[in-house]
Amino acid sequence: MNALKAAMLILFFLSAGIHLAASLKKDQKWRDRTKPFILIALLGFYCLSARPIVLTVVLALVFSWLGDVLLMGKGVRWFTAGGIAFMVSHLFFILSYARQVDRSAFHWLAAAALLLAFAGTAVLLFHFLRPHLPKALFYPMLLYLIINGLMNAFAWLRAFSIGGAAGIITVIGALLFFISDSSLFFVRFKKNSRLKTHFLVMLTYSLGELLIVWGLVR
Repeated sequence: MNALKAAMLILFFLSAGIHLAASLKKDQKWRDRTKPFILIALLGFYCLSARPIVLTVVLALVFSWLGDVLLMGKGVRWFTAGGIAFMVSHLFFILSYARQVDRSAFHWLAAAALLLAFAGTAVLLFHFLRPHLPKALFYPMLLYLIINGLMNAFAWLRAFSIGGAAGIITVIGALLFFISDSSLFFVRFKKNSRLKTHFLVMLTYSLGELLIVWGLVR
């Protein structure tokens, strides 16, 4: 079992490393070849490590993998389909965190403040992105990023409830996921953006998913 877990981690870091190098070089062929293996490896690691295996976590990772695959397609339809898959992934992560939230361990005003902080950040980002985004996708994409913020808020609620390192690790992972999604919108739609490649998007995404899973396994 330990050997299999190690193999999954090696596959994760190997595929992520090659993918990041290809992102820097804008090598689409190797980006496409390696991208599907990142989440497959992480799902394998989770299933070999978690006791018990939580179905909502498995589904969150499966839909993240599906989002990765769909985003490899070209055009708005593929981008929309990938976004929907990732939105479902965030909802399953929320359900995964919620099962470990102790309602007596926090104040609901704090929960609302967390959500408002992420929603406010999303609105601010989209204020700058508005001239560059397709009009038909503006509000769906804004809603998507707010749901990512809700996922982050529930990660914090779980951290408040369980205490210790496991909660903080998942919080950091969720925040990296938020940064990744925000960066993706600039890479995809803002032509004069300083983010010229998908390197930052995939670095924060890969580390974010890894830390979320690590925190859930712990």
